[in-house]
Amino acid sequence: MNKLNVELENCYGIKKLKAKFDFSTEKVYAIYAPNGVMKSSLAQTFKDVADGAVSKDRIFPARTCIRKITDEKGIELPKESVLVIRPYDEVFGHSERTSTLLVDSVLRKEYEQLHLAIDASKDLLLKALKEQSGSKKDLEKEISSTFTKSENEFFIALIRIKDELLAQKDAPFANVLYDKIFDEKVLAFLGTKDFKTAIQEYIQKYNELLAASTYFKKGTFNYYNAATIAKSLADNGFFDAKHTVSLNAETKTEITSEKELEDLIAKEKDGISNDKELKKKFAEIEKQISKNISLRDFDAYLQQHDDILPKLENIEKFKEELWKSYLLARIDAYKDLVEKYQTAEKRKKEIEAAAAQQRTQWETVIQIFNDRFFVPFKLTAKNRTAVILGQEPLLTLGFTFEDGAEKAPIERAALLQVLSTGEKKALYVLNIIFEIEARKKAQQQTVFVVDDIADSFDYKNKYAIIEYLREISEEPCFRQLILTHNFDFFRTINSRFVSYANCLMAFKTASGLTLEQAAGIKNVFVKDWKPNFFTDSKKKIASIPFIRNIIEYTKGEKDPDFAKLTSLLHWKNDSAGITLGDLDSIYNSVFGSAGSSADPAKLVMDLITQEAGECLKAAEGVNFENKIVLSIAIRIAAEQFMIRKINDANFVANIDANQTFKLFARFKKLFSGDTDALDVIQRVILMTPESIHLNSFMYEPILDMSDEHLKRLYQDVVALP
Repeated sequence: MNKLNVELENCYGIKKLKAKFDFSTEKVYAIYAPNGVMKSSLAQTFKDVADGAVSKDRIFPARTCIRKITDEKGIELPKESVLVIRPYDEVFGHSERTSTLLVDSVLRKEYEQLHLAIDASKDLLLKALKEQSGSKKDLEKEISSTFTKSENEFFIALIRIKDELLAQKDAPFANVLYDKIFDEKVLAFLGTKDFKTAIQEYIQKYNELLAASTYFKKGTFNYYNAATIAKSLADNGFFDAKHTVSLNAETKTEITSEKELEDLIAKEKDGISNDKELKKKFAEIEKQISKNISLRDFDAYLQQHDDILPKLENIEKFKEELWKSYLLARIDAYKDLVEKYQTAEKRKKEIEAAAAQQRTQWETVIQIFNDRFFVPFKLTAKNRTAVILGQEPLLTLGFTFEDGAEKAPIERAALLQVLSTGEKKALYVLNIIFEIEARKKAQQQTVFVVDDIADSFDYKNKYAIIEYLREISEEPCFRQLILTHNFDFFRTINSRFVSYANCLMAFKTASGLTLEQAAGIKNVFVKDWKPNFFTDSKKKIASIPFIRNIIEYTKGEKDPDFAKLTSLLHWKNDSAGITLGDLDSIYNSVFGSAGSSADPAKLVMDLITQEAGECLKAAEGVNFENKIVLSIAIRIAAEQFMIRKINDANFVANIDANQTFKLFARFKKLFSGDTDALDVIQRVILMTPESIHLNSFMYEPILDMSDEHLKRLYQDVVALP
């Protein structure tokens, strides 16, 4: 982007603005805007672009808002290409995009691939287990909490039971529906005292019957074992090959078919299940279940699966057996996941070790901050490796507070409580640097709108920011609009890296806002007014305070020329008689020149009145000298008015300092009822001292004063009766 076209109407108080910024030769513009002119409004308008938000006029929301910010091709700026840097935003932090400063693309890609392979295998296993268990629960949490003390240790749980599972020969509970038993209401019932008593009695009788069984034996050969053998023999063609099974009992029984074996198992099972006393025990359990209507499904399921009843005495152990059965039924998916996980864990440690050795751009950013900014703390990157590998999205900063030789780690929240405003702003600037460096790395075309970023900083940190802005001004993909109401900052960036041609000043007019070429940035007196002293009347008058300053610094306030120039800034007994020739003589004496005005006999006061009238006709603009002429004319007219009204020559003659204030105090005492005059003179008191007693090192107050305000005030003073 080589050009930026801005056309605004009714945007946060900006009535109208049309401006073009040409970045083809220089990538930075600096704009000085007096308080209340446009700085924050323009920044907010660009912030809307960055946020993808609609701009508006907050005070007059019904006004139609126009916002066109385009490049040289007429294309509107995408929101990604705008970053507004506010004076201070305590909650601003680096975004996830800034974590790209830590990315090692090779390591991160391999690391992500490891995770992708594991995630795919895990999804397959969980899907298989859902089918196997029929459960709608979060199986990761269920498995984790079954084999560990946490719901978030799924892989640890799988690894913990690996040896047990691979040694297990069968899966007796693979077809049990998990949610039928591990339901909150069912588990609450199983934990009641009555159920525990009843189940113990049932199990005791069941074990007695099992011990007396002809074919079954507790712990070694039960229903499940027998049914499994029958199915396995049939599936493998055992009976079709005319083989037989011989069962050892009191009477030897030879089985020749699957059906015979199944019938015998069923008969033996029925013999136990139909035992009158055992049925009585079961009926007692069923009676307790039937009391609770919410356990109806569990009751129905138990009717068909009474063989699981003995397992309900120790529900936690049964839960483990269930999951081992489900996993064994889906053993291939389990083995695949465990193998991938263990292989990946080994490689992950190797990658993490390599990542920890790398120095990244984050360290460069942190070093920039630690080396350049003067704050009582140092920064470190705490979780650099985790961000490199994508385990965590954002860097966590470590802070070490330093007080002389003593150092102590401190958390960010506690640090903010002990920092000054300037030090907090320095920490905020760190986040800005992160964002800028991320855009630099990505080569993101960006327009930075910098809104008084250095405001309220001490000079050391202010210069650190200015130097950083200078560095990024050399980046091909960056453009900057630096907004400020601090004239010293404006002057400094002009001296460091923004050319005079790209320094602008903003002014409010009746129709809107204008941006003009800046003037008077570097010693306006030496650069402009002094060379034009004998040819430009306004610049001659505006030079009076500067010449007076020089005499004060070199000869002192007792010098007669200092007194005579004071009589041109206040109304004294000799003010009316001072001529341009007198002023020229003082100028020539101070600067060793021999110049002369075209009309040396002309009275300076007449010239001031004449030029003040011309200033009233001038359009709004930089008009530096106009403002000083009007300020001098305003104060002299106000003093003339008060002296005339007070009418006490002796009182006036004895004023040796702060004349305007002392005249006002006497006037206020004598004419307390003249509220209109008091109001006008009060406005003079508020404005003129700093606007007139200026020097080449500090003349920001007069710049902050609008032409329109000075014009109105001059007309009001002249109109006083």
